[in-house]
Parts: sequence; C-alpha cells; structure tokens
Amino acid sequence: MGLSIRAYARHRGVTDTAVHKAIRSGRVTPEPDGTVDAARADLEWVRNTDSPKQGTKQRATTVNIPHSDAQSSGAASKASDDSSGAGASAGLGSSSSGGGGGSGGGTSLLQARTVNEVVKAQTNKVRLARLKGELVDRPQAIAHVFKLARSERDAWLNWPARVSAEMAVKLGLEPHPMHVALENAVREHLQELGDLRPRVD
Repeated sequence: MGLSIRAYARHRGVTDTAVHKAIRSGRVTPEPDGTVDAARADLEWVRNTDSPKQGTKQRATTVNIPHSDAQSSGAASKASDDSSGAGASAGLGSSSSGGGGGSGGGTSLLQARTVNEVVKAQTNKVRLARLKGELVDRPQAIAHVFKLARSERDAWLNWPARVSAEMAVKLGLEPHPMHVALENAVREHLQELGDLRPRVD
C-alpha cells in the first residue's frame, strides 16, 4: 500500500490536480488500490516528464556549441564540480528558450508589417482608381439611379394620354375606353416593376 494522492502531491511538491492529471495521462501508474508507490512514481514522473525537456535542452546546446569546443567543454566538466555543470546547463537552456521567444516575436512583427503593407497597397489602389475616374460616389450613384427610375415611371404614366386617341382611331374604338385600358395596363406593369428590389453592394 502506497501513499494517497494528496500525500504523494505533498511529497512531490505539486497539487492534487497535477497528480490526477499525471495518472490520467499515463505518466504515473497507481497501485491497484488507488494509492501511489512514491519511489516508482518518482521514477516514472522523471522519465515521462523531465527527460524529454532535458533532452531538448541538450540538443539545443549541442547545436550552439562547435565540435572542438564541445570536447574541451566535456573535459572541463569532468574536472569541475557537478553543481557548476548543472548551473552551466541551466544557463544554456534558458538562453535557448529566450532565443525561441525572440524568434516568435520576430515572426509576429513580420506578420504585422506584412498586413500593414497589404493595407497600404489596397488603399493606394483605390486612391488611384478614384483619380482615374473609375470609382463613383455611392450616395450620388444611388440618387442618380433613383432619379432616372422616377423619370421613366412618369414617362410611362403619360404615355397612354399621348397615344390612346391615335390608337383608338386606327382600331376603330372609342378614345376614352382605349385610354383607360392602356392606363390600367401601364400601372399594372409599373407595379410589377416596383416589386423588384435591386441589390446595391
């Protein structure tokens, strides 16, 4: 029988939630009764959590140190104290992580500059099109179209009065019924056209 989850968390110096998460992810294997064998759990915790990070630091250190310097550094580390070597490794690891953060910041700055240049290019394109007369003012265009549509409607409404008498003579009909029939037909047609809603993007 091992330690309880809470007791093992105190042993590791972490929260109960961290221990539960480690068990769920398989980084720590509990006993059949749900308790934790502290010695085995410590080994699993180090092997499944700390080793990849340490390996990453070592790989980053190897990339940054030339081969000749690495050999001399290895000879010096054998003659030096273990704590000094650990401090040097920690310093190199923090330098590597700091360099990564700077790279991420540089990438974000590059993206921001790219977006800024795209916006500038689009703005200049619109400005040039306006100078060339290829763009029109939206409110003015809408007002102009409305004015044209109203003029066309008035012309259609006045059309039966102009042509009804002449058409009645040609067809041998009474002028007034002819005028009324044409006027009703025109109004129905204009009503159908009025139901259309043009889309202005």
